[in-house]
Amino acid sequence: MAKPTTQYVCSACGSTFTKWSGRCDSCGEWNTISEDTGLSASGPGKSALGAHRGKAITLTNLTTKDTPPPRTLSKLDELDRVLGGGLVPGSAILVGGDPGIGKSTLLLQAAARFANAGLPTVYVSGEESSAQVRLRAQRLNLSDAPVLLAAETNLRNILTTLDKDRPALVVIDSIQTMWSDSVDSAPGSVSQVRAAAHELTTFAKQRGVSVVLVGHVTKEGQIAGPRVVEHMVDTVLYFEGERGHPFRILRAVKNRFGSADEIGVFEMTGRGLEQVTNPSELFLSERGQPAPGSAVFAGIEGTRPVLVEFQALVAPTPHSQPRRSVVGWDGSRLAMILAVLESRCGIPFAGLDVYLNVAGGIKITEPAADLAVAAALLSAREDSALPEGAVTFGEISLSGALRPAPQTENRLKEAQKLGFTTAIVPAGGKLGGATGIVLNQMDDLTGFVGTVFGAG
Repeated sequence: MAKPTTQYVCSACGSTFTKWSGRCDSCGEWNTISEDTGLSASGPGKSALGAHRGKAITLTNLTTKDTPPPRTLSKLDELDRVLGGGLVPGSAILVGGDPGIGKSTLLLQAAARFANAGLPTVYVSGEESSAQVRLRAQRLNLSDAPVLLAAETNLRNILTTLDKDRPALVVIDSIQTMWSDSVDSAPGSVSQVRAAAHELTTFAKQRGVSVVLVGHVTKEGQIAGPRVVEHMVDTVLYFEGERGHPFRILRAVKNRFGSADEIGVFEMTGRGLEQVTNPSELFLSERGQPAPGSAVFAGIEGTRPVLVEFQALVAPTPHSQPRRSVVGWDGSRLAMILAVLESRCGIPFAGLDVYLNVAGGIKITEPAADLAVAAALLSAREDSALPEGAVTFGEISLSGALRPAPQTENRLKEAQKLGFTTAIVPAGGKLGGATGIVLNQMDDLTGFVGTVFGAG
C-alpha cells in the first residue's frame, strides 16, 4: 500500500500544493492554506483500470424522458419558493449565515413543518444538546412536532443511525462540527469538512434521503471551509439580515431543482420566524412623506418584484479624503455612478461625504438600481425631494446613457399595486400591457437631471 502523502489545500479555491505557503498562488488569498492528508492512491504509474476492472455503465441520450422528481411542500411558502417548489427526495442542501441570524430557528421550524406533512425527520445537532433544542422548540410552540432529535458529532455513528431508521429528511447543524474517524485532522478543518460533506451527500443520493447541512460563514460572508462543498450539494442558500432589523432574507445562490437568486422574506418575532407575503409593503412601511435623499427602486429578486427605498446623505467633509459609505449595495458601483455624474453631467461630489443605505436591511445586486441610486444622490445633494408617488429603475452606462431593465411590466404592476402613480424609466423598455401609471421615459442621465431637478 502506498504511504499516505501530506499535501496542503487552499480552503478558498481548493487548490493543492506540496508545501505550505502564506499566500495561495491560484486565487491570491492569504492564510487559507492548511495541511491535508491525501487519499490513498494505487501507486505511481498505476492506472485505475490496472488490476481491477469496473462495471460498464449504461449510457443514454438527451431525448430520454424522465419523470420530474416529486416534491414535498412545507406549507411555508417563502421556503418552498426558494427551494424551487418544495423539497426533492435525495437532495443535498447547504444553508449558510452569520452567527445568531436565525439558521437553527429556521431549520427547526422547517423540520417541524415537513414532519407534520408526513416526512420522517431527524434533527442532528453538533453544537447544542438535545435539551437545548427542546427548549427552542418550546419557545416556538413546536414541541408536538414528530421530529426526532440527536446530539452527536461522530459521522460514523450518525450514518449508522440514519441507515437503520431511514428518515426522509435529515438536518445536520452544523457541518463544521462533524468529524470522521477515518480522517486524521481536527473537526472544522478542510479535510474533515470535505470528508463529512462527501459522506453525507453520497448517503443522500444512495438512500434517497434529503440532507440539509448548516454551514458557518467567514467574516467576508462566504461559507467557511473548502468551496468544493458548495459544488457537492444541489442547493446553496444564504440566510441574510442585519442585526438591528427584524427582517431576514433567505436567498438561493445555487439550485439544481429551481431558479437561483430566488428569495424568501421572513420577520423575526418572539414566536420565531414568520413569513412575509408582501415584501414591498414591508420594506416601505416606515416611509413617510417624500424627503430629500430618498428614492424608491422597483427591483426584481428571483421571480418576484420587490420595491425598496434607497436613502442617501451628502454632506461637506472635514477631511482631505471624502468618505464613501455603502450599506446594502455595491461600493464599487457607487463610485462608478459618482464618476458618471461628474464627467457626463458636470455635477461634482469632490469634498463631499456620501452615505448610501438600502432601507430594511436587504441587499440589492441588480444593475437596474443605478438610476434610483443616482436619483437619491442628486436629491440629497440638491436638498430637493423627488416627486411624490414616483418610482424609478434603470441601468446607467459609462457614457451616461440609460438602458432599459428586464421585466419592466412586472415592476410597474407592483409599483401601481402599492399606490405609486409615476415611474421614471429609461426609454425603449418593453412595457407590455402595463397601464395606469404615468411614465417619464429618459434617454440619458443628462436628460434625467434636467427634467427631474431642473438642471442639465
